[in-house]
Amino acid sequence: MEITGDTITISSDELSKGPRGYADYMLRDLEDKLSDDARAEELRHRAERSIIKKYRKELWGPFTKALNVYKLIEPGDSIAVCISGGKDSMLMAKLIQELYLHGERNFEVKYLVMDPGYSEANLRAVLGNARLLGIPVESFRTEIFEAAAGEKNSPCYLCARMRRGYLYSKARELGCNKIALGHHYDDVIETTLMSMLYGGQVQTMMPKLHSKHFPGMELIRPMYLIREADIIRWCRYNTLHFIQCACRLTESTAGGGELSSKRAEVKALIRRLASADPQVESSIFRSMENVSLDAVIAYKQRGVRHHFLDDYHAGEG
Repeated sequence: MEITGDTITISSDELSKGPRGYADYMLRDLEDKLSDDARAEELRHRAERSIIKKYRKELWGPFTKALNVYKLIEPGDSIAVCISGGKDSMLMAKLIQELYLHGERNFEVKYLVMDPGYSEANLRAVLGNARLLGIPVESFRTEIFEAAAGEKNSPCYLCARMRRGYLYSKARELGCNKIALGHHYDDVIETTLMSMLYGGQVQTMMPKLHSKHFPGMELIRPMYLIREADIIRWCRYNTLHFIQCACRLTESTAGGGELSSKRAEVKALIRRLASADPQVESSIFRSMENVSLDAVIAYKQRGVRHHFLDDYHAGEG
């Protein structure tokens, strides 16, 4: 495997084996690191130091800014940090852990790994990386992949909804009032465009929201202002390898599920536009902060639809 810039390149031998080739490489590398306690400890310290020092501007700064701007963590909160095992959720866990260990400690935190039906290799990789990074996780098993496999039309949508429900339920069982997910800045702008292009609506991925089905629970996204490229750079600098899409429905296919393919299309579109105008990405992001209700045909607020003709004549004169 070779990592150049923001790109991870798997050797031809590994690539010929598909996702399993990467998984095998990742496990071998992880087990090698964990076999030496001194080396593992040094790798963990390096990862932690790099968050605060080397990548302070790219990671720690945007993380703390999001917490303050969107008021994501408040005194007395008990937060369930939800770890899927990918690069984003693992970095989020370390960011929150660093905040807890070196901050005011005015909140509580638990680290959850939900196993939706991972292969044995993927589950070993998730738990092994948590151990390597010093994250004390609590894991629990579900059969979400098996349930979603029976859905022919939208298995990815069903899987996502079920995951969210199980995480809320487990978090509430543990006494938490918030769950933290690892979505980042690029996820936000991609979701904004996907809503317009494929959903026919203008909406974005919010930095926090109240649960509709679990009263008193909230969802927060602490990595809301962090760029994906900087997450990749942090992984590369620390020679960390995490699972990618571990869904059993898509791990044997090149394109993944319907949701991932649409997101990949939008990601590629944004990349092309940004190559011509570097301001495109920030413009998409800021567009959701500069919505003029006087210049839209209709909008919904708290489930109620409002049309511009409702009070059109009120603006006369």
